Amino acid sequence: MTTGTLYEFTLPDIDGTSKSLGDFRGRVLLLVNVASKCGFTPQYTPLESLYEKFHARGFDLLAFPANNFGAQEPGTNEEIKAFCAEHYRVSFPLFGKISVKGDDIHPLYRYLTTAAGVDGEVKWNFAKFLVDRHGTVVARYASSTDPFDPVLVARIEELLAAH
Repeated sequence: MTTGTLYEFTLPDIDGTSKSLGDFRGRVLLLVNVASKCGFTPQYTPLESLYEKFHARGFDLLAFPANNFGAQEPGTNEEIKAFCAEHYRVSFPLFGKISVKGDDIHPLYRYLTTAAGVDGEVKWNFAKFLVDRHGTVVARYASSTDPFDPVLVARIEELLAAH
């Protein structure tokens, strides 16, 4: 288990290559558990727009496919990658499929859901965790929160302005 920040986690990306979250040190992050067959799947479009809008200023969006809710992410990593590219032209980092709740919860999501200020286990696809430049979880947003919700965007702007 981690002792400090999410930078201590290493996970396979969508292509199976080991990726350290430490590579994102010093950047504002939005971590989202995603699924291809969910009512919230169209959020990929504004998520991509959010990523494009803020990436050059120090923002990254990290997507974690998960099949925990209604079997809405049944595909393989290859199928998920193809779906995201074909339907949503996703350019933000996609990681390999993991579990975000239950007995087999990935340690990253155990960390995220027990961080100060969050309200326990992930309840559905497209839950959003906002992380500051120091690797600290600072806010959590519901699945239904639009990526361009003014409160979320204002908080991203605030974190990007802080150094």
